[in-house]
Amino acid sequence: MVSVPTDALCFIVGAGILDPSLRLTPRPDDLLIAADGGLPAVERMGLAPHLVVGDFDSLGKAPSHPNTIVLPREKDVTDMHAAINLGLERGYRRFALYGGTGGRLAHTLANLQLLDGLARQGCRGFLIGEGTVATAVHNGTLDLPARMQGYLSVFCSSGMAEGVTLSGLKYELNDAQLTGSFPLGVSNEFVGVDAHIQVKSGTLLVLWQDSGAEDGLLRRL
Repeated sequence: MVSVPTDALCFIVGAGILDPSLRLTPRPDDLLIAADGGLPAVERMGLAPHLVVGDFDSLGKAPSHPNTIVLPREKDVTDMHAAINLGLERGYRRFALYGGTGGRLAHTLANLQLLDGLARQGCRGFLIGEGTVATAVHNGTLDLPARMQGYLSVFCSSGMAEGVTLSGLKYELNDAQLTGSFPLGVSNEFVGVDAHIQVKSGTLLVLWQDSGAEDGLLRRL
């Protein structure tokens, strides 16, 4: 397997809601995957995906793309999950997921769970859509630059998160405990300094406002 640079991104475009102005700018060492109904959106951007995967219930039929992987309709993983697995198999550790929000709430929740799963594997996934970026932090840290503006929310992904520290934000925490049943971390705010998020044990789901989700930021986080 060819070595993948640590800041390379696996872009995955699904069939959910996409900003009509979205334009992806993959680098030569990135991987671009269209998941089922995400293919027309990729083609509208003038891009050719490296892989197309899905059961193609959204498209109605399998496309003629030379690198198409057809999945069964009855399966244990979603099309987005299957696309992530393909990226992992090829050595990618950073994932930018588009078209994974809106529409059926169940699919949005499933994609948020995929962020948790990636974090537990030592990877970083970003779910981007509708003016929001979401990622997960498992037993680790996340630092966001001072230029960030607007709201940021931090939730315990499930169960309990211990040793939670939030600094450089309007509302700070120090070595706190968050649970999956009390959304204490909702609607925090950036204040123009570097923000630091840490969890010693457990998984945090972190969401912030961002209409652009600049690739450079995703490569550094």
